[in-house]
Amino acid sequence: MRKIVLASSSIHRKKLMNQLKISFSCISPDIDESRRKNEPVTSFVKRLSIEKAKKVALSNQQAIVIGSDEVAVVKNQILGKPLTKKNAKKQLQLISGNEVNFKTGLCVIDTMEKKKFSCVVNYKVILRKLSDSDIDSYIHKEDILNCAGSIKLEGLAISLVLKTQGNDPTSIIGLPLIKLTSYLRKLKVQIP
Repeated sequence: MRKIVLASSSIHRKKLMNQLKISFSCISPDIDESRRKNEPVTSFVKRLSIEKAKKVALSNQQAIVIGSDEVAVVKNQILGKPLTKKNAKKQLQLISGNEVNFKTGLCVIDTMEKKKFSCVVNYKVILRKLSDSDIDSYIHKEDILNCAGSIKLEGLAISLVLKTQGNDPTSIIGLPLIKLTSYLRKLKVQIP
């Protein structure tokens, strides 16, 4: 069986991959994640997922390589990982009471068969109106500094949500498993 490589250092993506009960390894792709001038958000997130997969595929022949990237969009503003509590607070104040569109790019490359599949999966989250104390409590209790838009829906952020809408709830965690498993099946990877 060919090896499967997740082009990521994200513990959240690794946890999602573990749900599939298949053997895989992780390699950090280490690419420039800057957005190009006037690049549409969907194109941006798709390009990053493809670049991550391609970078890792270069050194992993005869493998299936999976790349993914995610951004949150609110009022035409892209929110990435906050990295600091101060930025997290700003992001949460912006998205309070608003609709957040999560765009998750996915790319699967089979280096042996020379096949590539890629897409962007969308998922909407509408947050309730948050008070400063709601925000401070959430930031204090949840590790969100590496989560797009400061939203960790698989954790405490679920308490901030009014409604979600989309086909694949795993996409908001950073790896759309429904689409991924459909691509892996096309590549003859046995998934129960």
